[in-house]
Amino acid sequence: MKFVIQRVSHASVTVEGQTIGKIGKGFLVLIGVSGDDTRKIADKMVKKLLGLRIFEDENGKTNLDLAAVGGELLLISQFTLYADCKKGNRPSFIHAGAPDMANGLYEYIITKCREQVPVVEKGEFGADMKVELLNDGPFTIVLDSAEL
Repeated sequence: MKFVIQRVSHASVTVEGQTIGKIGKGFLVLIGVSGDDTRKIADKMVKKLLGLRIFEDENGKTNLDLAAVGGELLLISQFTLYADCKKGNRPSFIHAGAPDMANGLYEYIITKCREQVPVVEKGEFGADMKVELLNDGPFTIVLDSAEL
């Protein structure tokens, strides 16, 4: 499982011209699910995500987590995080999870985050989405379950 976490001042996601998710200060998280991922892995990733201390405290140090700043989440599924570009110029996505399994884990992650974060917005699994954000910093972190 891979999370690309961007600290944002605001972010939104649009499908077919309609905004379906919008947040203020918080994290925009692109979520990639592989064929080997499980709920146990998702739990570990959510715990790490919600514990990240990448907001500035009163001294300008990145020392505060999402809860400490009243941050919000926008969670977007993105199978392209599992693109394999080793051969040729056209990426292969054979390592991405099958749609039904990946969507199930994506929805599970949303549910787990909503247990701890008051505002959790989401994209639409499998849709052609337009994502807008103002990256604050810029500050972007990649979490890979293979490295945790």
